[in-house]
Amino acid sequence: MGDMDGKVAVITGAGAGMAKACAELFVQHGAKVVAADISGKEKDTAAELGEAVVPVHCDVSQEDQVVAMFETAVREFGRVDAMLNVAGIADGAPLADSTLEMYDRIMAVDLKGVFLGTKHGIRTMRATGGGAIVNWASLAALATSGAYAGVYSAAKAGVIALTRAAATEYATVGIRANSLCPGIILTDMGQNAVQAAPEKLQKPAMQRGGTPQEVAELALFLASERSSYLTGLAIPIDGGWGSLLR
Repeated sequence: MGDMDGKVAVITGAGAGMAKACAELFVQHGAKVVAADISGKEKDTAAELGEAVVPVHCDVSQEDQVVAMFETAVREFGRVDAMLNVAGIADGAPLADSTLEMYDRIMAVDLKGVFLGTKHGIRTMRATGGGAIVNWASLAALATSGAYAGVYSAAKAGVIALTRAAATEYATVGIRANSLCPGIILTDMGQNAVQAAPEKLQKPAMQRGGTPQEVAELALFLASERSSYLTGLAIPIDGGWGSLLR
């Protein structure tokens, strides 16, 4: 038996990286998955993983599209048991040089998108007795992990606060909410960052980057009943980098 047998998960950003790794692992553990992305690659994820996955094109910053994503989950699979708000973007500049356009773009995806996924995830889960929300924050929300990340760090710190609020407000109706705080993860984006600055791999205590699969394992645990007494946490998954910074 798998940890997610009979469960339904909605995963944003599922065309690549950590979100795609989550879709793969959740299906391996028995879940049905709605794989959402804005890139079109959600169709590739569904094609690779088979009939257990339904692709949905979704801009997470647009509420009508988020609502439609959950409507698809209920129509196709009857319920939602886990909501993984993974979709995000990264951009950076010194604070004094950061533009309002950059600020609005990052906040729209990295914080507003998580808010909308959490909001409508809660509304959908309440109808069937609860579930688990796993939100992607960042090590940058907990510690000064690098220069020029002020706006990004602020958005991800907002994710942690939002997640704790959800955990507090909805614990009594069977909904848990936790956030992940990845450090250097070797997605395509992460690998590009490491190629541009190889010294980054010296920062974690383990002196390596993490894999999307390692993050997916933690997300699976938080979405499953194995973590039934955990809620409101912000969990670093960073190879020990954060412990060196704090």
